[in-house]
Amino acid sequence: MASDSEPYVLILYYSRTGATERMAKELARGVESSGVAARLRTVPSVSPDTEASRPPVPSEGAPYCSLEDLRNCSGLLMGSPTRFGNMASPLRYFLDQTGDIWLEGSLTGKPAGVFTATGSLHGGQETTLTSMMLPLLHHGMLITGIPYSEAALMRTQTGGTPYGASHWAKGRSSVLSDDEITLCKALGARVGQLSQTLEAAAK
Repeated sequence: MASDSEPYVLILYYSRTGATERMAKELARGVESSGVAARLRTVPSVSPDTEASRPPVPSEGAPYCSLEDLRNCSGLLMGSPTRFGNMASPLRYFLDQTGDIWLEGSLTGKPAGVFTATGSLHGGQETTLTSMMLPLLHHGMLITGIPYSEAALMRTQTGGTPYGASHWAKGRSSVLSDDEITLCKALGARVGQLSQTLEAAAK
């Protein structure tokens, strides 16, 4: 995982039942296989009223993402479970607070990829992935998917799309398939490699 001083790919996600979190960890392994540090961060649930419903520091799992985590990343992988074919509101709420980062252009020219988990095979994987791409395009990020040169993309019987990594979650204890793991790692490595290439080109 990343230290405060080294370049890193931010893996930003929201997970309700653990499926998206399991994907995030495989993506982190892919990023780090490329020689870049991975920084795992999550976002809190959105409160249904005006009172805080979560502690400022989560009791387990990844820390909550700060705007500085996002601002200073070399690349981004962003994930959410699907909510009626769209990203979950906690992630949308976090992105709605990134106006200053957009004004600064801090993310312009940096690589990004997206990932999702759905409760059914046709439960909105592709529309959820594209919904996450839209704000990243506004930030000027360079969106990368998974090319068909990855054999698992043609072989998978569960999750996996050219738009990003995905998982068919069949309940709270769902296990990622071998192909889903392969594709998560492939996308992580791709964004990690691109972050290095683009940083070197900018020097």
